[in-house]
Amino acid sequence: MDKRIQEKYEIVVGLEVHAQLLTKTKIYNSDAATFGGEANTHVGVITLAHPGTLPKLNKVVVEQAIKMGLACHSEISRHQVFDRKNYFYPDLPKGYQLTQDRTPICVGGHITIKTKVGNERKIELNRIHIEEDAGKSIHLEGQVDTLLDFNRAGVALIEIVTNPVIHTPEEAGAVFAEIRKLVRSLGICDGNMEEGSLRCDANVSVRLKGANALGKKVEIKNMNSVRNVQRAVIHEAERQIALLEKGEVIVSETRTFNADTGKTYGMRTKEELNDYRYFPDPDLSPLFVSEEWLQKIQAEMPILPQQMFEKFVTVYGLPKYDAHVLTESKELAFYFESVAQLTNRFKSISNWLMGPVKSYLNEVGKEIDQVGLRPDSLQKLIDLVESGKVSFAVAAQFVFPEVLKSSVEPLVIAQRLNLIQDSNADAILPVIKEVIKEFPLKVEEYKNGKKGIVAMFMGEVMKRTKGKADPKLANELLTNELSKINI
Repeated sequence: MDKRIQEKYEIVVGLEVHAQLLTKTKIYNSDAATFGGEANTHVGVITLAHPGTLPKLNKVVVEQAIKMGLACHSEISRHQVFDRKNYFYPDLPKGYQLTQDRTPICVGGHITIKTKVGNERKIELNRIHIEEDAGKSIHLEGQVDTLLDFNRAGVALIEIVTNPVIHTPEEAGAVFAEIRKLVRSLGICDGNMEEGSLRCDANVSVRLKGANALGKKVEIKNMNSVRNVQRAVIHEAERQIALLEKGEVIVSETRTFNADTGKTYGMRTKEELNDYRYFPDPDLSPLFVSEEWLQKIQAEMPILPQQMFEKFVTVYGLPKYDAHVLTESKELAFYFESVAQLTNRFKSISNWLMGPVKSYLNEVGKEIDQVGLRPDSLQKLIDLVESGKVSFAVAAQFVFPEVLKSSVEPLVIAQRLNLIQDSNADAILPVIKEVIKEFPLKVEEYKNGKKGIVAMFMGEVMKRTKGKADPKLANELLTNELSKINI
């Protein structure tokens, strides 16, 4: 699309993020809430809506929802009722959803994100409310019938709803990513997007820049990655702008996003609130949150990602980029602090975690606390490099993989593999002179001002010493030898 046309319009986005809570049982009964399992095995009489059965609210659900509200600076509602959302749910046996309409557990608040230029922006929240998840409809290719799995029906959710104050795809992705970071730090949701425990709906509209009225919104359902949220917003905004430019009307509807094509597709026209026919559920008592209970939950709040970020910058003196990467994962942040108790080489810890360690974790698809890398092992690896016995590159390539396999000391591994650096100038200097002699044309380029070519000489020296030459000493000797040459 022509950039000049795009710049005439402003994108307006509001997100609805569903987070599946980490409870052992479902929200209104004792059926297991664990992911997976054979179809329709995590179901009981309440999940299946047998006549005469009554729901009972899971206390842990309330506490986890309040923790999210506190983390988002929301007002916690002291008095709440639950409502029936009367909309056709083929995968909820009772035919309606128990949710919170008029009295959400958390009101207002904000999520703080960082923009592309590094500034912070507060994204206002409308509400956070508790509700139950629906089951799963399975449509097999070539089959007329739809199969229903009720294992997920009744699993506890919180829905985090922003105001329509997001104006770029990048901001939308950042909000979704920040919510994932928050729920994982709080320990209330595993944030596993692939399993559907964290998913996002986006309400997208466009309007001419300077206009006050919102355009017709379109809801895009069930996106399960930050990247897909961004892609969906981009495509949907362009689709709506193209319609307006042709003088056509935007239909308020629910659409789905196809990750393979990068496009959205219509599913059904958008329901209005009165279509849901909300009314208070007569089977659930009102919920009262006492001041004493609220204070107890506040006292149990863990350190939040933003607080951890500030600590990493101010206490450990890390660059903001490092602090941002390390606090993306609660496990990685806590691991950093464990190693920081053993050594004050904080930037070195960060370099290892953001480099070799994170690469390995991405490769095996695990968190740091799942791979058996002891904090003292990393500390000794750092000391090995900082003492000049082994270069960072050699330690990362050869020693680190062996440390992951056993509890043997990094120094012992380096000695066994014959990797200890040679810091003897008498041993390194002949190699340097040999390299200089073999590349007279490169020497001439260096003397003519092409100083960057020293990296080529260093590469040759390290190759011929099999990486064992002390890089700092070798560089000094090399520079000194080159300075003696007259052309």
